[in-house]
Amino acid sequence: MKKYYFILLLLIVGELSAQNNENAKTWTLQECVDYALKNNISIKQSELEKQNQYQNVINAKGNFLPNLNGSAAQNYNFGSSIDVTGSRVSADFRSNNFGLNSSIVLFDGFANIYTLNQAKLNYEVQNANVQKMMNDITLNIVNNYLQVLFAKEQIKIAQFQVDISLSEVERIENLVDVGVRPKGDLLNIKSTLANDEQSLIQAQNTFELATLRLAQLLQLKEGTIAIEDVEIKNTNTLILANSSTQIYEKAVVSFPEIKAAELTIQSADKQISISRARYLPSLSFNYGLNSTYQHRQGAVDFFSFSQQLDNNLGHFLGISLNVPIFNRFQFRTNVNRAEINFEQAQYNLESEQLRLRESVQNSYTDATLAAKTYEAAQTSVKAQTEAFNYEQERFKEGTTTPFDFNQIKSRLFQAQSQEIRAKYDFVFKTKVLEFYYGIPIVIDDF
Repeated sequence: MKKYYFILLLLIVGELSAQNNENAKTWTLQECVDYALKNNISIKQSELEKQNQYQNVINAKGNFLPNLNGSAAQNYNFGSSIDVTGSRVSADFRSNNFGLNSSIVLFDGFANIYTLNQAKLNYEVQNANVQKMMNDITLNIVNNYLQVLFAKEQIKIAQFQVDISLSEVERIENLVDVGVRPKGDLLNIKSTLANDEQSLIQAQNTFELATLRLAQLLQLKEGTIAIEDVEIKNTNTLILANSSTQIYEKAVVSFPEIKAAELTIQSADKQISISRARYLPSLSFNYGLNSTYQHRQGAVDFFSFSQQLDNNLGHFLGISLNVPIFNRFQFRTNVNRAEINFEQAQYNLESEQLRLRESVQNSYTDATLAAKTYEAAQTSVKAQTEAFNYEQERFKEGTTTPFDFNQIKSRLFQAQSQEIRAKYDFVFKTKVLEFYYGIPIVIDDF
């Protein structure tokens, strides 16, 4: 009866799962990667920072253009003043002033040129940072996607073990009923069935958790994602034909973190030039237009008034020369700080290159060991399958004990589990190596 209860339990769990996932969309790996790169919040924030850097480029270009400023003022003057005859008269004045002025830098030690070049470099640095973030997210998506596929296959293996145990329970029950086998054999095989059922439930839980982690990585709601069934066949070792040095040499010229570090050095070098340019004299051209309208009103006698309107319009042209003489050591300090930042940027590039080399070396070693582990696991499954088939026949014939049969069956289950784990571990680690080598990660070539 227990097997019927368990089958009923599986049907109920399956129905609940179907209800929870009835609106779930089936996703391919490529769809997961594309969606994450388009919708990930961290990537969007990084893209906004890149836009900020581009605004600095626009500002730097604007430094080459003349500026234009306007001004307007209205003033009131109350009291007495001296008129053209030298007499003091009581008068009120109202004046309006309007002005336009413009200036353009003729020479600033090439500081504007250096600033524009630095702004462009900083924009490219941020662009490389965005690419690095996208690479990291892509690898995380691939890893989590493979974990879901692994959990799916683990369910299949666990279900296979349950099916075998259910079949044996039914067979032994019939033999016990006719008195051919002792009841102890039936109790032992039922105990095995209980363990297999537990393993199946654990495999299903693992699958649900792996799917949830993938949905969280995609920033989707729970129960809105399902993974298509993919049979991974391509588990070749072609990438391992290259040495770790060869893979590193490919990665070091293309990986965005290296490019960002190189561009940061160039940006720091431009900052040195900008700081030194502040030492040099600067020359600018100035032009201005000024217009003043003055209304003067004064009392001539008790019953009469006089009013006069003055209108002045003027232009000015000028060239300004600014020569730094002493600025409390600020210029020298700025140059020193820029030179220190330049050295730090150089060390940062060396650090990034070293980190990348170590990552490639570790990944290469991991992939090599994973290939050996997978090969050994395949050999183990083959041997354990043959042993299980032989022991199953003996168990049916009654020439071996349930304990021995369960031991062989358990070893087969462990070997199969280790094989699929080794397979997915091998696939992911070789894909990481291919990623370093410049080969895009796609599911179609698995």
